[in-house]
Amino acid sequence: MSKILTTQLSGLLQRITQSEEEAIEETARLLAQAGIGEGNVYFACFGEMQVVELNALQGVEHFAKLQPWTNNTVVSEADRLCIFTRNAQDKDALALAQKLNNSFIPFAAVASEVATTENLLADLAYTYISTRIRGGLLPNDLGERIVVPHAMAALFIYEAVKIAYDEMLGLDEEEL
Repeated sequence: MSKILTTQLSGLLQRITQSEEEAIEETARLLAQAGIGEGNVYFACFGEMQVVELNALQGVEHFAKLQPWTNNTVVSEADRLCIFTRNAQDKDALALAQKLNNSFIPFAAVASEVATTENLLADLAYTYISTRIRGGLLPNDLGERIVVPHAMAALFIYEAVKIAYDEMLGLDEEEL
């Protein structure tokens, strides 16, 4: 079963890379506006996606200029924010997206659904990345699909954005 899981996860990560490469680069560029300037970067992570902020703040390689985000965080026009959520219909994520949009603060969003005209989160976001997760990766004995790796896909996207972001900020490994 672990070989099947490895194959399925590899396929998912390849789909993300192939389909979202441009959006990943645009997201890094958006966040770098705050990283280079006087603003801060914030990750608003909902549900299991909180692992992204935890990794970015406490992992071996910190995300430069990232500050912890809470519901009470006051975001300025110089700041940039990336919303990580399991799905684009998350009420809290949509409320934040609407608030940022109304305040004319550009932000990025990461969710499972692809960007369509029906995807309000994608419509509100300046850049949008899809994790491409439609359901579980593996069938179980009951015929149901299990292993829905939202957090793993988000961490992969985070790392891809971070690589591009660090390059844009001129950070090399010795400075990290």
